[in-house]
Amino acid sequence: MEEDKKKDLAGRSLLVVGAGGFIGGFIAAEGLKRGMDVTVAVRESTSRRYLADKRLRFLVLDYDDPQAMAGAIADAPRWDYIIYNLGATKCINYIDFKRINYEYLRSFTQVLKDTSHEPDCLLLMSSLSALGPGDEDGYAPLSSATVPNPDTRYGQSKIMAEQHLEHFAGIPYIIFRPTGVYGPHEKDYLMMIKSIDSHVDFGVGFRRQMLTFIYVDDLVEAMFDALASGVRNRKYIISEPRAYTQKEFRRIVAEELGGKWVVPVKLPIWAVWMVSAVAEKVAKLRCKTSTLNLDKFKIMRQRNWNADISDAVRDFGFTPKVDLREGIRRTVAAYLRDKR
Repeated sequence: MEEDKKKDLAGRSLLVVGAGGFIGGFIAAEGLKRGMDVTVAVRESTSRRYLADKRLRFLVLDYDDPQAMAGAIADAPRWDYIIYNLGATKCINYIDFKRINYEYLRSFTQVLKDTSHEPDCLLLMSSLSALGPGDEDGYAPLSSATVPNPDTRYGQSKIMAEQHLEHFAGIPYIIFRPTGVYGPHEKDYLMMIKSIDSHVDFGVGFRRQMLTFIYVDDLVEAMFDALASGVRNRKYIISEPRAYTQKEFRRIVAEELGGKWVVPVKLPIWAVWMVSAVAEKVAKLRCKTSTLNLDKFKIMRQRNWNADISDAVRDFGFTPKVDLREGIRRTVAAYLRDKR
């Protein structure tokens, strides 16, 4: 069955929008692996470090200039599928979340329609943060029945993008809401690994926090399996099917680092808020983004990241192959190689 899914996409054309980021290179590689004709959309300034395969075609787009974008797309052949991976997880100014995560998508889909380049399906990478905190008392899993109530500018911009596809774009779509994505080259979880490697693990708050993860290879395989399955106009939560505590995550990372001793440091919520506020202010003064900021603080204080993936299991046989132990083993191995 798995081989049949891969064959279903062989010879079809794919455009990867937002190909220069952490996940984009994995998407492009998987498309080539499945025998697809892959085009990667990048900006002039985008790093092509992870887009070195000579079979890739390149399309340079300026998302701030719809007219120029229309000219570039009009000159290209129509794509059967588009994976829209473009987005920002942290910004200097909060208004940039709306501009990058929503307005760019709106302009892009309008250009597709104006140039008659509507694909058979567009898969949008959204986020579990689009749903908001969920059940913080009973820890019931976030699911397709959860009414979105995002409390971050990031999550709100993702919901706006989802609603645009659902109600206005007029293009067949699949929306993915992945939980925390990790793997080689990812930066935020790498900071946690580096901290544990330095014998310190910082936690937020004293109440139990349940964390979920998805290894990048499993996420990317799910994208192509969903496209090949024929499902359309549906939203899916993508996660490993179990949750972990901060203590479990710390223990796994420490063991994969060779049995490091680690001092767990629990910071009260108010202290993390203060540190995030200062870090955000300093970053703005320096015209840079900060991993710690008030928007990210709301994500860090969320206690319940339990996820119900039953819809994806039912509709396209989603079965993550890499659990946290194996995923951290691979990620730590890449970190140690780069560290040498």
